[in-house]
Amino acid sequence: MVEISGLAPPRFAAVKDAFAANFEAGEELGARFTLVEAGEVVLDLWAGHADRKRTRAFEENTLACVFSTTKALAALLVARAVDAGKLAYDQKVADLWPEFAQAGKGDITVEQALSHQAGLPGFLEPMEPSLWVEWDAIAAKLAAMAPMWPPGTASGYHPITFGYLAGEIFRRADGRMMGDALGEDIRTPFGLDLWIGLPESEFDRLAELQRPNALPNFGEVNDATRAAFLTPWASVAGVPAAVWRKTQVPSANGYATAPALARLMGALANDGWLDGEQILSPALIVEATRERIRGQDLVLPFVMSWGAGFMRNPPNRPWGPGERTFGHSGWGGSCAFADPDRKLAGGYVMNKQGTALMGDLRPRRLIEAAYAAL
Repeated sequence: MVEISGLAPPRFAAVKDAFAANFEAGEELGARFTLVEAGEVVLDLWAGHADRKRTRAFEENTLACVFSTTKALAALLVARAVDAGKLAYDQKVADLWPEFAQAGKGDITVEQALSHQAGLPGFLEPMEPSLWVEWDAIAAKLAAMAPMWPPGTASGYHPITFGYLAGEIFRRADGRMMGDALGEDIRTPFGLDLWIGLPESEFDRLAELQRPNALPNFGEVNDATRAAFLTPWASVAGVPAAVWRKTQVPSANGYATAPALARLMGALANDGWLDGEQILSPALIVEATRERIRGQDLVLPFVMSWGAGFMRNPPNRPWGPGERTFGHSGWGGSCAFADPDRKLAGGYVMNKQGTALMGDLRPRRLIEAAYAAL
């Protein structure tokens, strides 16, 4: 029987049972799940081990890599820049980043880039995987690249390149790298354990990943899917782990605890309020999360609905029944979501990775049990 730590009020007994069942089925190594309702943490469960040899407990301060759940942090940072008047969703990317106008990309807007419509999901031509840790080099490659489909006509998920697009747009508007801005504006003032790029001082707290033994099912593979996921240089293979961890890539290289994710998303579910301060205006939350495009994604085997960097809950509903729920999922299973209609938010992190591209069954069971308890 797994030993579960944390906060589990009686009304969420079924969530605790589902959390235990995930471990008892052998689906988890270490994991944590947190719920925030109307700004308050109402459930916080953690259990298991932080290493594959099971010598180190998954503890209250254990950090997990959340991969693409990082995109929700990036989307928030851009939204705050829009709220501050530093940029606009409908302005052209090239207004901020003139080099981006190359190869017919002059009319792509910020919101199209954030909603995976720019046609730049990855690179088909060979490159050294080590280039991913060189920000300016990747930004230059994206600026020079021709879109793989007519921008604005469809979404095609940008697993890693999204971070460089969103991050460079933000840097041109704000002057900072996203990881630095996250630390200065969110982590330090609010005590939220959220990082884009992780300094060596925090490595000892990081959970060790147990990778899946199979690839996800990408459906029918095309050039866009290949560029995004399936070339030898589509990932940082061969880059020393310590080097990659420290690199600020706001699409894939985020580190977090579940309460930090849940509290941040809890603010977005609660008119922007976090610990008595409004980190985003209600109007901007609506604007950031409204649908920019819906349809068959050209990279993922799903019909997708995208906001300005946020994944929207319908039509796939990975995060309960909410029509206006939004968030993001990450490779291996992590997720963070906000439901403004119920002022509910959640964060789930783990270190045993699954193969689901979206809607991993482990957090899905927890979220469904939570909604049943409300």
